Amino acid sequence: MNIGVLDPQTTALLLVDMQNDFLHDDGAYARAGTVADEITALPERVGRVVDAVRTWGGWIVATQFTLVPGKDGTPLISPHLKKLRPFLTKGDFAPGSFGQDILELFHPVDLKVEKVAFDAFYQSRLEFTLKKTKISTLIFAGIVTNGGIASTLRGAHVRDFATILLSDGCAAFSRQTHDTSIASLSSITPVMTCATFIEVLADG
Repeated sequence: MNIGVLDPQTTALLLVDMQNDFLHDDGAYARAGTVADEITALPERVGRVVDAVRTWGGWIVATQFTLVPGKDGTPLISPHLKKLRPFLTKGDFAPGSFGQDILELFHPVDLKVEKVAFDAFYQSRLEFTLKKTKISTLIFAGIVTNGGIASTLRGAHVRDFATILLSDGCAAFSRQTHDTSIASLSSITPVMTCATFIEVLADG
């Protein structure tokens, strides 16, 4: 894609799962001690991109990983996630909760879309919302690189959205996993740093 012809009316920064339960000190992951320095460092860096996109006039779209409560309030969790994150319990990532919400640093966003799987397009209204607002280019930032970022970016690719991946605007629970995912995704999307992307907007 030609980076120089980005249009703010059709371009969105997609914040993947930058939520309190993942990132806030009072969130589910922090309470369980499941944290990583690379992920903890993300909000400040991504916040500068959010500010630049707002100033430029582009869209800010956020996905919200959601655990749907069952009859007794116990969240409906996929077996693979239950095995990976056994600490998730009632109230975590619940619709409308503090934990499900986007970090205050990024408020307000233009659009929020709940998701129930790694791929934010899966059984959600993301594609419908993007098409209705005529958004055709997605700038990817968020967590985790090998999960929500990789799956959603590939979902965008097969739906013919133009994409840009911010290499230091996303993170995983290990640097090696992050680097491997970035290398793999670079075959289907342009990759640049947050600082470079901000410069592109300023020069445009």
